[in-house]
Amino acid sequence: MLVLLPPSETKAIGGEGAPLDLDALSFPELNPVRDKLVSALEDLANDVPASLKALDISERQMDEVERNAALRTSETTPALLRYTGVLYDNLDFPSLKKAEKERAYERLAVASALFGAIRGGDPVPAYRLSGGSTLPSHGSLRALWKPVLEPVFKEADEFVVDLRSGAYSSLARIPHAVVVRVITSEGKVVSHFNKAHKGLLARVLVTTSAEPSDLKGLVKVAQKAGMKIVATGEKTADLITD
Repeated sequence: MLVLLPPSETKAIGGEGAPLDLDALSFPELNPVRDKLVSALEDLANDVPASLKALDISERQMDEVERNAALRTSETTPALLRYTGVLYDNLDFPSLKKAEKERAYERLAVASALFGAIRGGDPVPAYRLSGGSTLPSHGSLRALWKPVLEPVFKEADEFVVDLRSGAYSSLARIPHAVVVRVITSEGKVVSHFNKAHKGLLARVLVTTSAEPSDLKGLVKVAQKAGMKIVATGEKTADLITD
């Protein structure tokens, strides 16, 4: 099972791992684009105004530009410790038991504007790049990622649970994946707490020793953990909040 999470704009700084090694990341087929984007961000960091514009950040976030300038030399840490925010707070990776952390590293992956897709244990540096960004040297990320990401997901011999958000879903279609939507009991799509509930679902899927291989199994595991989730189609499910 591969559970694909959205990333976060905010990231933990620092780390204890060696500098970025693209060959240490999962899905090596993505390395040519990864290398191209890392170099593009490093070069862009030399032009601060252009960086701020491309990254859609203010001068108060200059540290983000500095992190991009040091992508190949700064410390790394596993992806599930690098990304922060509501979803990752609710996943609460640090509190997992050893066996659960190992499952999280294997079962969870993060959709990344810079790396395409990485598994939870992949060592990555802090960086700034969003799914909807357009780089002066390469144009839209969708145009770069779609031709290489879609074949990788298509060939993946795993049951895929797609929890990505809009900007990252557009980087690659995954027709065979199960898409989970978060809604209220009245049927309204949840926006504000969407990521919180997806984080809780991801936690359920790594704290169980069972490994769902289809939608029916996913629903069974989540319901057993007390979550309100129902299949709404062959490849869709609704996670219902109170």
